[in-house]
Amino acid sequence: MEYVKLSNDVEVPQLGFGVFQVAPDVTKDIVAKAIEVGYRHFDTAQAYFNEEAVGQAIKESGIPREEFFITTKIWNSDHGYEEAKKACEESLRKLQTDYIDLYLIHQNIGDVFATWRAFEELYKEGKVKAIGVSNFTKDRFVNLALHSEITPRVNQIEVNPFYQQEGVEDFFEKYGAKVEAWGPLAEGRDGIFQNETLKAIGDQYGKSVAQVILRWLIQRGIIVFPKSSAEGRMKENIDLFDFELSDEDMEKIKTLDKNEPIADIATPQFVEMISNY
Repeated sequence: MEYVKLSNDVEVPQLGFGVFQVAPDVTKDIVAKAIEVGYRHFDTAQAYFNEEAVGQAIKESGIPREEFFITTKIWNSDHGYEEAKKACEESLRKLQTDYIDLYLIHQNIGDVFATWRAFEELYKEGKVKAIGVSNFTKDRFVNLALHSEITPRVNQIEVNPFYQQEGVEDFFEKYGAKVEAWGPLAEGRDGIFQNETLKAIGDQYGKSVAQVILRWLIQRGIIVFPKSSAEGRMKENIDLFDFELSDEDMEKIKTLDKNEPIADIATPQFVEMISNY
């Protein structure tokens, strides 16, 4: 496993396991299988409704808590200073842990600044090891970073071959933040797993399209969260550290960029939809 060091020296396993859209009643078994395969970094959220199952799988694994890295996120319905404090306590209870490794503001909606003040205190109290945000555009991220005592250590955003956001990792690095990629495999859209460019690159190394994509993100210094309920795919997605893409391969992947996000978070329509979720 390779690690990314945050600006407060917290080390994050660069490859994690995401549980977005994993039903709560099957999450525990899927996470337990992922733990058996070798995953130790799990990314969940209040809005996924499966924190409890993630926590139970980790507890039942018998592996010491300190060997895991747990990320969760607060939903905008609990934004606000007191509300955020209570939401964190609820996530701690559901995850059955004394601390959260990385706590994120899930959406840039509502009273973000009051929420961030609570996050700063939670960090100082040791209830969270690092704090960050998710789905913040560059301008909103900078606005928060410049008006906070503790700057966000992470921004979790959409990055994949069809929406590459080239150079975004360097932009956030200026503010001491790392990038995490949600939707790294573009949710399978536009025939990505049959893409001839990616298949040709993979054939050189005996790797799948998914492995090529994940390796491309890792070489950019981005933290990634593939997900799969199939054990074979879980094993494939974690088998990324025995090869390296060449500069030529990286350039070929750049040609696939369509600049078309799965979710355009900068539109009024998105804000209305998320606010009503």
